[in-house]
Amino acid sequence: MCHVHETNAIAKARSIGTTVLAAAQSTWGLVIVFAAMTASVVTGAIVRSGEIYGDVSLYHWWAERGLTSGWWPVLDEAWVYPAAALVPVTLPALTPGGWTAYATAWSIMVVALHAVAVWRLARTGPRGRQAALWWLVFLAALGPIWLGRLDGVVAPLIVIALLEAHRRPAVAAAVATLGAWIKIAPGAVVVALAATRCSVRDLLRHVIAPGAAVSVVVVGLALLGGAGERAWSVFGEQSDRTLQAESVAATWFSVARLWDPSVSIEYNRVIYTFEVAGPAARAVADALNYLLPIAVVAIGALAWFAARRRPEHAREVLLLSAAATLFALVVFNKVGSPQFIAWLGPAVAAALALATPSWRRVWVAPAAAMLGVGLLTQILYPLDYGWFLAGAPAMIVVAAVRNLAVVVLLGGAVWQLGRVALGKR
Repeated sequence: MCHVHETNAIAKARSIGTTVLAAAQSTWGLVIVFAAMTASVVTGAIVRSGEIYGDVSLYHWWAERGLTSGWWPVLDEAWVYPAAALVPVTLPALTPGGWTAYATAWSIMVVALHAVAVWRLARTGPRGRQAALWWLVFLAALGPIWLGRLDGVVAPLIVIALLEAHRRPAVAAAVATLGAWIKIAPGAVVVALAATRCSVRDLLRHVIAPGAAVSVVVVGLALLGGAGERAWSVFGEQSDRTLQAESVAATWFSVARLWDPSVSIEYNRVIYTFEVAGPAARAVADALNYLLPIAVVAIGALAWFAARRRPEHAREVLLLSAAATLFALVVFNKVGSPQFIAWLGPAVAAALALATPSWRRVWVAPAAAMLGVGLLTQILYPLDYGWFLAGAPAMIVVAAVRNLAVVVLLGGAVWQLGRVALGKR
C-alpha cells in the first residue's frame, strides 16, 4: 500500500512539474519569467553597484569626455575594446542627466537586447520556447555581472547570429562580425560559419562578403574619425597582462594557495584587476598568447573536416564548433573575467532551440552544467569575491570546480565534433 501511495505521489509531482513548465513556456509565462529575471538581476546590480557598475562608470567617463571635449577612445587614444564598442558606450550618454541617467539608460539598453534574443529564441521551432526559458534561467543563475559589462551587449548578438546561421548565414555573419567589433567573442560564430561552408563560393558570398562589408564600415568610420593605427589597438592592449586571478589557467596557482603561502595575488592598478604574481604566472600568460589562436584554428579545422565528412550534420557541426570555440576563448584566455561566462550560454540556448531530435540529448548535460557554471560564477563574483582573493578554501574550491566544468564542456564539444569527423554519429 505504501508503495502505491509513493508511486501516486511521484506521478502527481511529475504532473505538477509538467504543468508548471508548460505554463512557464507560454507567451505570458515567458513574459513573467523575463520580468522576474530582470527584477532579480537589476536588484542585485543596485545592491552591489560598485562591483557591477564599476565598468559602466568608466564607459560613462569615456562617453562624457568624448561628447564634451571631443577626445574619444580609439579615435584619439589606444583602447582595450574594438572600435564599434564606442556605439553602445556612447548611446546611453545621449540621455540627459548624469551618472544615474547613464546607468539607467545602459541597463535598459542591455535588457532590451536580451528581450530581442528571448523573442527570437521563442519563435525558433517547437523547442524555441524551452530554449528561451533556459536562457532566462541561465541569466538569473549568472547574476548581475552581465548587466554591467559590454559582454551583456554581445551575448544576445551571439544568440541571434547562431539562430540565423542555418537559414540566413550572411545575416549571421554580419551580426557576428558587428558583435566582434564590440567585443571579440562573437567572432567564434564567424569561425564556425566559415568552417562549415560547402564551397569557396558559398564562403565568399555568405561569410567573407558580409563580414568584410561590416568591417569596412566600422574601420572606415574609425579612420575617418582620425583613429589611424589605433583602429587596431585592441589587438595589442592585452599583450602585457599576466594571469587574472579567477581565470581557468590560474586555477593551479589559486589552488596552490591552500598550502603554499608564496603564491600571491596582486592588484594591477593600471587595468584594475587582480592577477597572479610571479614569473611562473607570467610564463603561462605568455604561452596563452599563442595557445588561444592555435586552439581556435584547431577547432575550426576539425569543424571543417567534420562538415565535409558528414554534410548532413552541418547544422550540428556549426553549433558544436561555435560552442567549442567560445569555450576555448575562456579556457585559453589569460584574462578570464567572470562576465566572460555570458559568452557560453548563447551556444547552448541556440542548440536547445535548433538541435534535431537525434541530437537533443547531446545538449541536455551541457545545458544542466552551464546552469551550475553560471551559479558558481555568481557566487565567485560578486557575492564572495573578497573571500576568494583572501584565499578562503571554500571559495578556492568554488572557482576550481567552475573552471574545471568549463574545461570539461570544451572537451565534450571537441569530442562530439571528433565523433562526427570520424563518422561515429
